[in-house]
Amino acid sequence: MAKRQWSEREQRLIQWGLVGLLLLLIGGIHLLDPTFYATVWRLSQTGDFQGTMEYLRSFGVWGILVSFLIDVIINIVGFLPSIFLSTANGLVFGIVPGIIISWLGETVGVLISFWLMRTLFRDMAKRVIEKNRMLTKLDSYSTLGTMALARALPYSPNGLVTALGALSHISYRDYIIGCLIGKLPSVAIEVIVGHDIVHAGEHRLRLTIVVTLVAVIYGGIWWWHRRQGEATQTEEEHK
Repeated sequence: MAKRQWSEREQRLIQWGLVGLLLLLIGGIHLLDPTFYATVWRLSQTGDFQGTMEYLRSFGVWGILVSFLIDVIINIVGFLPSIFLSTANGLVFGIVPGIIISWLGETVGVLISFWLMRTLFRDMAKRVIEKNRMLTKLDSYSTLGTMALARALPYSPNGLVTALGALSHISYRDYIIGCLIGKLPSVAIEVIVGHDIVHAGEHRLRLTIVVTLVAVIYGGIWWWHRRQGEATQTEEEHK
């Protein structure tokens, strides 16, 4: 049985319908807590993980959902840092739950941001790339593996990677899988390192091991990627 092809008008209606649902969700959050967005902005700008911990704990059992929503919003915006929240999640909910909450929140956020940039804000995505002088690297972000690697880098600029993906030829399927795979190690590193820095007296050995492993693994990946680039350049010069 042949699949039904959506017309351009139907696709636009679906897109704007989803945007409407997103706006309803954003507005609903504001109605429930008018201070929510101002608080998230202040905490992200100051990097106040202690204040974030107190804020999450003030919601009791709903703190997990609130943390998830904050992570989603931060990653939709793209330019706000999330390390303060990853650290707070590890300290408030524990390392493993903190990793899961941060992983899911960040992944959902970059997926929504990708969809918005690809369907509605392509010009904005292009300006982000041009501003960072990475337009020449656009084609390299068209594969699942490259996207997973880009997302696996801890403390990487989410907005820039999302913009590169949105303007590349990567499929939605590969982008989703790449983000799910790549976000897990990067978030795990952020949560563990943030948690252990705060409790350095108790977890100094683990912190040292994690930092050393991260330096070795990511240093090796950088070296390999550089060698691949040099080899490709050499091949092109000899053509």
